[in-house]
Amino acid sequence: MSNESRVVAGILLLVMPTVVFGGASILPLLVGDPEYAQNQLRQDLWRAGHAHAGVLLVLSLVALRYVDETGLSERTRWFVRLTIPAAAILLPAAFFLSVLSPDATEPNAMILLAYLGAVSLTAGLLTLGAGLLLRGARVPRGAGERGPAP
Repeated sequence: MSNESRVVAGILLLVMPTVVFGGASILPLLVGDPEYAQNQLRQDLWRAGHAHAGVLLVLSLVALRYVDETGLSERTRWFVRLTIPAAAILLPAAFFLSVLSPDATEPNAMILLAYLGAVSLTAGLLTLGAGLLLRGARVPRGAGERGPAP
């Protein structure tokens, strides 16, 4: 793993506890706040926010293990290193911020961040996938494989 990817991975690992804390912060609302329990939309979007945050951060860490294996330029590698984690911020932000009001009956305009997050995630994943496939197409069959031990 390159130093650049290692730095991004370190940042993501430091961010992960915020997802844990956020999930734990919802527990008192679930068990002790009748207003929260009565707003199904808010419950659903906040759950989706935490689920997406955690899954996308893990996906970001996995993607970092592959980005340096591509034949992509360094600039394009940075694009991948940043767009996939950006989705881990944008999608949950859309879910949380669109129903901040306990009285929300529909998401506000902040839900549009979800589309930006989806585009960011898709762009990063397609770029990473294409980079891996193009690199694989350029490496002759058997190159890099280890033969039997002498």
